[in-house]
Amino acid sequence: MSPSIFWILSIAGSYLLCIYGWLRDDFSIIFGQFISYYIYLWNLNEKGIWNKLHGALKTLLVITPVIAAAFMLHDAQHFIDSFFRNEEVPLWLLIFGSMGQIIFTLRFVYQWAYSFHHKESLLPAGFWIISLVGSSVIVAYGVFRLDPVLILGQSVGFVAYFRNLMIGRKSSKQSVAYEK
Repeated sequence: MSPSIFWILSIAGSYLLCIYGWLRDDFSIIFGQFISYYIYLWNLNEKGIWNKLHGALKTLLVITPVIAAAFMLHDAQHFIDSFFRNEEVPLWLLIFGSMGQIIFTLRFVYQWAYSFHHKESLLPAGFWIISLVGSSVIVAYGVFRLDPVLILGQSVGFVAYFRNLMIGRKSSKQSVAYEK
């Protein structure tokens, strides 16, 4: 089972990280948030939280990525120059960071597919394994970028992902022992 607070903090963190990525001209960070954003909203809906939110907040959450994309497209050349021709982020590093974000974000695609199949919002072991792999790449990217926010944020997450795997493993062993 996935706790509701996980999805509330995930959408809040995603919103803030997107702003942070924009301020740092860091496509990799923004890219990762865009991929997972609506999956967070889906999980909020599955948990029954979405219907409890004020209409203005729901509207803000739904349209913000659309407005951000429109803003990027409005001055596409500036966006390309700022995010893809940034001298502080060579292309190889941008690709490396983006791959880390893709791996990390695929955990939510995996979680969504798994949960959809089981008809409830769940966080299976595969979610935490993908989290560890993606987080490792993002920490390495953060080290190259000298980005304390990415390094600290992902390092704390790394501990939580490993802990959750251990809890899941212990729970599975107890379930098997109980069934015998």
